[in-house]
Amino acid sequence: MTDLGSKRYDKSEDKICSKKANVGRLLSYFIPYIPHIILAVIMAFAINATVIIKPRVLQRVIDDYLVPEIYDAAAINRLGFIFFGLILLGAVLNYSQTILLNYVGQNIMHRLRTELFNKIQRMKMTFFDHFSSGRLLTRVTNDVEALNELFSGVLINLFRDAVMIIGIVWVMFSMNTTLAVVAICTVPIIAIIAVIYRKAARKNFIRMKRAVGRINGFLAENISGMKIVQIFHREKQKFDEYNLIEKDYFESSLREVILNSLGRPIVEVINNLAIASLIWVCAGDILSGAFEYGVLYTFISYVREFFQPINEIADKYTGLQSAVISSERIFEIMDISDNVEDLNTGTGCESLRGEIEFRNVWFAYEDDNWVLKDVSFHIKPEETVAFVGATGSGKSTIISLITRFYDIQKGEILIDGIDIKKYRLTDLRRKIAVVLQDVFLFTGDIASNIRLNNEELTDDEVYKALKIACADSFVNSLPNGIKSEVKERGCTFSSGQRQLLSFARAVALNPAVLILDEATAYIDTETEEMIQKSMENVTSGRTSILIAHRLSTIRQADRIYVIDQGKILEEGDHETLLSLNGLYRNYVELSLKSREENHI
Repeated sequence: MTDLGSKRYDKSEDKICSKKANVGRLLSYFIPYIPHIILAVIMAFAINATVIIKPRVLQRVIDDYLVPEIYDAAAINRLGFIFFGLILLGAVLNYSQTILLNYVGQNIMHRLRTELFNKIQRMKMTFFDHFSSGRLLTRVTNDVEALNELFSGVLINLFRDAVMIIGIVWVMFSMNTTLAVVAICTVPIIAIIAVIYRKAARKNFIRMKRAVGRINGFLAENISGMKIVQIFHREKQKFDEYNLIEKDYFESSLREVILNSLGRPIVEVINNLAIASLIWVCAGDILSGAFEYGVLYTFISYVREFFQPINEIADKYTGLQSAVISSERIFEIMDISDNVEDLNTGTGCESLRGEIEFRNVWFAYEDDNWVLKDVSFHIKPEETVAFVGATGSGKSTIISLITRFYDIQKGEILIDGIDIKKYRLTDLRRKIAVVLQDVFLFTGDIASNIRLNNEELTDDEVYKALKIACADSFVNSLPNGIKSEVKERGCTFSSGQRQLLSFARAVALNPAVLILDEATAYIDTETEEMIQKSMENVTSGRTSILIAHRLSTIRQADRIYVIDQGKILEEGDHETLLSLNGLYRNYVELSLKSREENHI
């Protein structure tokens, strides 16, 4: 498979991968439920038997008793009870089969959703650079749900319907060859219509799936950014954008309704045409007494039953087409192998000293558009270093490389003298804690956001982390303390409070390397002073890396690296860099000027 940066992935919003769904692969999901499937098949044969026998029972009533005007109450009652018993048995079997198949289908869809989510969780960051959250949401929800009909009985019912058609054809030919030929002569017409319909429906479904992905992506983006939309009064513009996307979906959905609605009426017309042909062919024989009324009635019943499965297929064909397209989209994600992170292979690192070295590192997110160019530096264990530079200079990229969200193209990155690629990824990331500028809090409570499902952390350890991060005072002021509710993305907390909780979360892990990526950007001066007071405790015994625009937060760093356009231009402590009269001194003067203007 090609890299996600290739044209295939860049254009995957507008084009479904051409690889067709592997039917055998879909069927493999039935393997754990083979006993259920066998039982469903047995039920299908029994249901077919009740359908085929019922017209023969009525034929006996008509030809043996009604037409000759023979009144035998016992015999007629017996046949009536048999007919009612067949109806009741068919209803019970249909209900039982529906429950059984839906149980199988829901379990398979549960498995698919969990497998797909697990696959997405293990993807590299390059994958998420090219697949938006809205498109992934569509794969996990809409596309999996589209397989519901396929896994909840369509395949079994198709088998049942095929057996039904074969059984009816065999019975009709055994009764009267001429009438049987007349009854099935319209089948080629249905086949031609089905081929034409399939081409039109498939093209429309690809358009529909694309539109759903765009809608989900648009909604996810704009709901998250609703504050910006309202602040800048962009409601009308965003509504117009959404209306345009929704119109595309509306048109494709309407086309689906039109195509789907044609199926049953067309089959009904052909069905009645076949019945009319039967009556026309045998009308003379019936009037002359050469043909029994019961036989004609039986043939008419069989023709209706013959076209009933075709009607059901016509009704479900839309769902089948949707399922086929959705399976292609699901397996497109499932089959990506070169962007899956290997979390468990490599050397364990239960203890790290925190020595970090970059040796002539070159890195680009795409092609040869280098973000870092021949970068080299050495951070000693328990040392506090800082990176400063303009936006886009490559500071945050360095953090992403240390945590191995991305792999470099040239050079080496060493931690404790070992190439970072040789470490087991889960162990490596467990020893590196990152506090980001854009804090993400999960729905739950404060304690669960600090622990992140690490149940080994006690409440006392959570409180200790909050105290070190200077977050204990505001948490204790909440009605339920660490059990206080955290809503989506922590929307009920201020930016500064979210940053403090993120800081406490990092401290609670007791990492060997602590990284603060613009972690004080949204914190007010008073809170920043609290953070500064706790920094000595936080950084004690571990390597600390600071990235900040606020130069006041990095003055005490052991070493400061000035990076510009992907290259390290200056390095040294605060005083040394000031004496160079270079880029760092310029940053300091601009920072002081900005503070003076804000103070005024």
